[in-house]
Formats: sequence, C-alpha cells, structure tokens
Amino acid sequence: MNNQSITKEILNWYDNNKRILPWRKHLTKKQKQYFTLVSEIMLQQTQVKTVIPYFNNFIKKVPNLSALARINDRKLMKCWEGLGYYSRARNLKKTAQKIIKEFNGNLPDNIEQLKSLPGIGDYTSTAIMAIAFNKQFIPLDGNVERILKRVFFLKTKKEISKDNLHKKKSFFGKSNRPSDYAQAIMEIGALICKPLNPVCYECPISKNCKAFKKKDFDIKSKNKFNKVKYFEADIYKNKNKFLLIKNNKFNFLKNLLIFPMREINQRKFKSSLNKRINIKMSNMDMKITINKKNKKKYLSNSFFLDKDNIKNHILPSFTKKIFKSVLKY
Repeated sequence: MNNQSITKEILNWYDNNKRILPWRKHLTKKQKQYFTLVSEIMLQQTQVKTVIPYFNNFIKKVPNLSALARINDRKLMKCWEGLGYYSRARNLKKTAQKIIKEFNGNLPDNIEQLKSLPGIGDYTSTAIMAIAFNKQFIPLDGNVERILKRVFFLKTKKEISKDNLHKKKSFFGKSNRPSDYAQAIMEIGALICKPLNPVCYECPISKNCKAFKKKDFDIKSKNKFNKVKYFEADIYKNKNKFLLIKNNKFNFLKNLLIFPMREINQRKFKSSLNKRINIKMSNMDMKITINKKNKKKYLSNSFFLDKDNIKNHILPSFTKKIFKSVLKY
C-alpha cells in the first residue's frame, strides 16, 4: 500500500468512525481557531473523555478570545476547577491577551509565532496548524507515536527517539484535507491502536503494520519515573469548619487552597498510625498520612472553610479528595 492509498484508507475510516466532539462542530473560521486553541490546551496531559464536560462548560462561560483575555482570574479558575494542571488556564489567558495585543486578535497561523505564545510548544503548535488552519502537519502525540512504533516495529531507545519518530511520519504522506487527516491519525491511535488490546481487525492500515504481522503489540516507551513522596496533612477542625491555606510552599498546585502539609521521610510515614491516603499527581505518587487536630489554629494565608460551603470556593481535586477522605474518617 503506497502513501496515497494509506491516506485514502485513513480518511475513509475517519469519515465513518470519528467521534462527535464539541470542538469538531461546524464552526465559523474564528470559532474553529478558538475552539481548537482551548481544546488543545485542555488536552495536554488529559484524556478526551475527561476534557469534554470541562470544554463545554468553559466555552459556555468564556465564548471567545476577547472574553478569555478579560476574564477575572477567580472566574477563570472556577471554570477550570477539577481539570488540574492549573498553569494551563493561566497560560491560556496570557495567550489570549498576547494575541489581542500583538496579533490584532487573530490566532497566528505561523508555527514560530504560535510557539511564542505561553503554554504552546512543538506538539500544540503543530496541532493548531493542522486542525485550525488546515496546514500539512502531523502532530506527534502519544497516539501517533504508538501507531508509528507498531507500524515500523520500533523497539530500541534510538528507534523510539523523538527525532526518529518525526522522520517516520513521512509514512502517512500528505492529504488534501490536512485538518481531517491529522485528526484521523490521532483518532486511530486513540480508538484502534490502543496501548493494550489494539483492535487490529478494524484498523485501515493493519496490512502495513509489522507489529500486526509479528503479533507483538508491546510498546516500548521512555521510562517515566514516578517519584514516591511522603507527606503529613494537618486537619484543623472547628465544628463543621476546616482550616485551608493558600499554597506557596510546594511547586504543585501553586497559589491554590490545600490543607496544611509538609513532606516527611518514609520511616515517619510508616510509623504513623493515622489514616493514610494515596493521590497520584503528574509523575508523583503521593502517600499522605492524616493528622486530626481538633484545636483551633490560625496560620498565615489561611481561613476556615465550612464543609457545606465547598462548592463556592475554587478547590483543586487534590484538596477535594482529602476532604472526602477526612469527612469519612
């Protein structure tokens, strides 16, 4: 199968199997650019099914670039609440302001100019170029990487390097529908060429796949080291109220509300008889022991939050998980 046939097969599959996603609606040119920008930022480090409700809520409350540039920081964080990686929201607002100030309110259609915007790197810029501007780019996300690794049966460290994977993208050829084509390839990775149990009998390019021929679908990836860290969280309770502080101590969840906590060593964690909870954040496995403190205490940048008033405050999922655990304790 040559490049032209591969392109045809992929697009044919996409036309018949693509997911209905809110950022794929029939939109005006301006809307498509804005919807693509927001969705691609949200999709960084986050799965599609998780993003959909957040995207719908965000677009409803922040419908365009102008509204995003003007939005109050508190409202912005409330719209983003629970999605995590909050720096993305702050960068999105900075990007909107920069586009209005430096690009006359138009999302730039130049790869280098896109990468000059806060929070936009190699992948996001190529995704925007392809999807929003219909340019000949194939974004190299995890889904596309997985397809290439299987098609070419790439196993060694050198073979799965970014440089080599970028070279291998030529396998896909070019299309007269670049926007659809880029999305089609990523869609195949997400729905067909899954990390486990790929659905090869539905794949439009299985005839070209060495992994399929060898029946070896194991994916080699660069080892992502998950750090295990140990913490104590102090729970100060006064009737139905709990003490929270504005985090200016840890790099994660910067400036967001958390319970007072500190990092401890493994020995102290294991010797604790208190309730323990585990929370995963990015590349960190957090093991937290809960210290209940029934006396009232005041700390700088802190206040007592009524447990019945949680919805009125911007709390990261991290804090909500501890809240949920504490209320059961």
